[in-house]
Amino acid sequence: MPQMGVSVAEGTIVEWKKAVGEAIERDEIICSISTDKIDTDVEAPASGTLAEILVEVGETVAVGTVLARIDAGGGGGANGDGGDPAPQNTESLSEADAALNAPGDAGELSGDTTTDHDGTTTRAAGVQRAKGGPRYSPVVMRIAAEHGIDLSTVKGTGRGGRVRKQDVLAVVEGGGGEPPMHIESPYQPDEPAAPRARKPRFAREEPAAAPAPAPAPFTGDLGPVQSAPLSRMRQSIGRAMIQSLQTAATCTTIVEVDLHRVEAERRRLGLTALPFVARATVDTLREFPALNATLEGETFSQYEHVHLGVAVSLGSGGLIVPVIHNAHELSVEGLSARIKDLARRARDNALTPDDVRGGTFTITNPGGYGSIMATPVINQPQVAILDTEAVVKRPVVLTDAGGNDSIAIRPMSYFCMSWDHRALDGALAAQFLFALKTRLESL
Repeated sequence: MPQMGVSVAEGTIVEWKKAVGEAIERDEIICSISTDKIDTDVEAPASGTLAEILVEVGETVAVGTVLARIDAGGGGGANGDGGDPAPQNTESLSEADAALNAPGDAGELSGDTTTDHDGTTTRAAGVQRAKGGPRYSPVVMRIAAEHGIDLSTVKGTGRGGRVRKQDVLAVVEGGGGEPPMHIESPYQPDEPAAPRARKPRFAREEPAAAPAPAPAPFTGDLGPVQSAPLSRMRQSIGRAMIQSLQTAATCTTIVEVDLHRVEAERRRLGLTALPFVARATVDTLREFPALNATLEGETFSQYEHVHLGVAVSLGSGGLIVPVIHNAHELSVEGLSARIKDLARRARDNALTPDDVRGGTFTITNPGGYGSIMATPVINQPQVAILDTEAVVKRPVVLTDAGGNDSIAIRPMSYFCMSWDHRALDGALAAQFLFALKTRLESL
């Protein structure tokens, strides 16, 4: 099996053009092969009789595998007269690799053959090579013949100085400059590769060694182990997350937000950034009511009032999402007070059933623990959830009113919104996030 570029490791026999016992001319097409990159024909490396086919049609074998053997001595073949066979000179078809081993040439063989009046596929007319002289691929010989180029004068960049298609085209197009290296060719023209070792002509290839057995699993002492059933809350969270992922067509869209104005305001008021983000989110949801919505079965409901869920971590106890009902009626300071109250009561296990019902949109804020990007799971049956990440100072490019650019250090954060593609499209999600970003950057 010839090498069809350094990234191709195997090929499949598509068709044998000759049967065992048939005569073959040197460079005549003997079989067709298919790889994951190209389909091409393989030429006979010598004249003689096809003595043996080792790889049948449909079989896939590794590069370098012997495909067939050719009796190049003219005696003892399948068409012999039954007398004492003359000494044979059997050529392995894997030696066709010698004519195809320059990456970039192998893929050029396809389509460079013609069919004569007897239906036999032969090499297209081109520059003939002297017996024992350099080998050229059919496409190289055809281009040289069309342009009257003496291939012996062309400097090759293939393995061992082999002349490739790019070399000949470089001569055609401009007259002798160094041709570009092929994208798959690691070879340099100034250091010919050492000859490859040849396998015995009459020996079949030995099967590859069996892979080493996998290491046995560890059976030693794992140390102290604490095993216990998941808590009821963790089981409930797990069921909700699986149900959400199995129900929603979840996508995530991310924007980067400059929070330098928010940082200045929160320091002035002695607040955290979350209530500012919550207030801007409420205003943006009123502008894009399709995200202040739920989807239950085939029923899509949009809401005029914003009932904002805010995820609260209970540490090892799990996670809960209390709801700020009618959040659109509260100021930044009012939202801050409600968020603190709900978080305190959640950690004290003092929430009422009404505190965790009726949400229309959810914010989760893991950025307080240092994370910078996430893909949150939608809180069903809502259609979107906003994840706010850590505020990190980064250099950013700023453009003033005159179009002049400068670099400044700004507190930046990624806002990641997961949304249900059943109810929304990416354009609407992006528009919502851009409007939210604009609000926060324009405080």
